[in-house]
Amino acid sequence: MKKQVLLAVAVCAGSAGAGAAAAQETVKIGHVAAMTGPVAHFGKDSENGARMAIDALNARGATIGGRKVAWQLVGEDDGGDPKQATAAAQKLADARVNGVIGHETSGTTIPASKIYYDAGIPQISASATNPKYTQQGFNTAFRVVANDIQLGRALGRYAVKTMAAKRVAVIDDRTAYGQGLATEFANGLRQQGVNVVAKEFTNDKATDFSAILTRIRASNPDLVFFGGMNAVAGPMLRQMKQLGMNVRMMGGDGICSDEMHKLSGGTMADGQVVCAEAGGVEAAGMPAMDAFRAAYRKRFGIDVQIIAPYSYDAVLAIAAAMDKAGSSSPAKYLPQLARTNYKGVTGNIAFDAHGDIRDGVITLYTFKGGHRTQIAVTR
Repeated sequence: MKKQVLLAVAVCAGSAGAGAAAAQETVKIGHVAAMTGPVAHFGKDSENGARMAIDALNARGATIGGRKVAWQLVGEDDGGDPKQATAAAQKLADARVNGVIGHETSGTTIPASKIYYDAGIPQISASATNPKYTQQGFNTAFRVVANDIQLGRALGRYAVKTMAAKRVAVIDDRTAYGQGLATEFANGLRQQGVNVVAKEFTNDKATDFSAILTRIRASNPDLVFFGGMNAVAGPMLRQMKQLGMNVRMMGGDGICSDEMHKLSGGTMADGQVVCAEAGGVEAAGMPAMDAFRAAYRKRFGIDVQIIAPYSYDAVLAIAAAMDKAGSSSPAKYLPQLARTNYKGVTGNIAFDAHGDIRDGVITLYTFKGGHRTQIAVTR
């Protein structure tokens, strides 16, 4: 699945008393995700997490190399669209921003990453999971969540070993995220000795699935895997019910929020859907995560969807790298970011040689009473 924060430095001139004095440095952190469109609820969640990080930096007077700075969030909307995402990326590159967190989806993150790389701007994704993002050889690309290889194969193992699935149908939405996740899930199934009995695809704006579901129903599956977002998965689940397909559904973090209950029209049965979040915390980290969730609810009046704690950590990891380097200049703090070892709300933030999170965690969930309920945390 699964969204960006961008950094620009502006220095203002000022004077105090009889002589000129250096003005306080303003570090602008931009955030780019879908603020409009079908996955805007995830985009807003990501932006909220970044905003909380900015508030925290300002509240504690966070410095860079001992120099006091002011932190500012600048938001952009990519609509979940690759073309709009590259336009936003170019706009920020032209503004000589210092860093990026995002974009929200793999389909927007990957094309935008080339623009940031060419401009020498560090980029952290808090949600993009397609392996290609960090396999392009861009030393500016990082992610703070596990990738689809880890996620898909963990889901494949769970489907066979725990859910005892024997006949699995797979649908993807043809996006970089959905297709990549479905491919790795199928690989995970094969590793467990189970093959896909039906393979179909749709698109990320579709609303009618009767044709593909009718074909899938003929294969008599005991599990349907969907690679895509809950804006499509919810209506698909409703139409499965209408066709008498009372089978289980599985997917990644794109379907792993409480929005599934509403989007399915209330047809989602308890335990029917199993999903995995590319991230999560183990028992030792739960107090910090619980505190973050409580602070988020107090600040925004709603619960965390998925991405907020990861975008929060991504902003603070960049700030820590800047402070250690003594500079907000991309060329100076990028080496520090690459070897960071930052303890965040979501766990330890450290990157491998490709920019992937080290020892990425996967969290499995189901839904009960319309609310996401944790099953297990695994690696």
